[in-house]
Amino acid sequence: MFSFDRKAQEKCFLGLIGFLTALAVFPLFHIIYTVTANGFSTILDRGVTFITGTFSEGGIGPAIAGTFILTFLSSLIGVPLAIIVGVYAYENPKSTIGRWTKSLLEIMMEFPTILVGVFVMQILVVPMGTYSAIAGALALAIILMPYVAIYTHEAMRGIPFTYKEAGYALGLTRIKVLFRLLAPMAKRGILTGVLIGMAKAAGETAPILFTAAGLYESYPTSLTRPVGAIPLLVYQLVQSPKPEDHAFAWGASLVLLLIFLAVFIPLRLSLKEVKL
Repeated sequence: MFSFDRKAQEKCFLGLIGFLTALAVFPLFHIIYTVTANGFSTILDRGVTFITGTFSEGGIGPAIAGTFILTFLSSLIGVPLAIIVGVYAYENPKSTIGRWTKSLLEIMMEFPTILVGVFVMQILVVPMGTYSAIAGALALAIILMPYVAIYTHEAMRGIPFTYKEAGYALGLTRIKVLFRLLAPMAKRGILTGVLIGMAKAAGETAPILFTAAGLYESYPTSLTRPVGAIPLLVYQLVQSPKPEDHAFAWGASLVLLLIFLAVFIPLRLSLKEVKL
């Protein structure tokens, strides 16, 4: 009887865990289904023009180009700095600066992104006298940095200390131990942080509303001029009372979702976990 009760309890527990897991991932699959169901017909009706054309032509080509430009520039600015900060926080966990750095990164992850946009607007947009891709990229770089830094810190913390000792025993300098020995071993966690940071940057609306402004009638030609982005275009379209604009927004949302999945999934699957 006792054995039966244990098996029954185990089955109930596993069933509960399975149900809660399904409940947790349901919103994700619901979002993917809803965006696909509503956006596919718009893309199908407009064809290639929807991907390559300007807004007046019935397309989101400039917004797609702007999203890639902003994401690339923000990653170029923020990722190297974030990795260095994450490594510093890992290497100096007991120092005052190290502790404050970790705390500041955690605060930045929850910081309202619209305030980042206002900050960059004051320090860059106002002095320049114009919205620009550079300003938008700087705002997005500030947003993605804490994610990359925290994931870098946690990934390197997961490496046994014996590997670090072995590196020093071989005569390697601290820089080589950190960046040539430990960092490659933690690459899975680091790249996960990079991808999450890039996804966060690519999907932001509020910061670029104050910094990049939007450009949808022509492709961007200068980093010092306004630039469009898919999230900002969707934000502007959903405020319209016209059903056709809402359909347009669903199509743009599906394109953004496909871009994210096309980048994130292959890279995530291609990474092999380092056996420690």
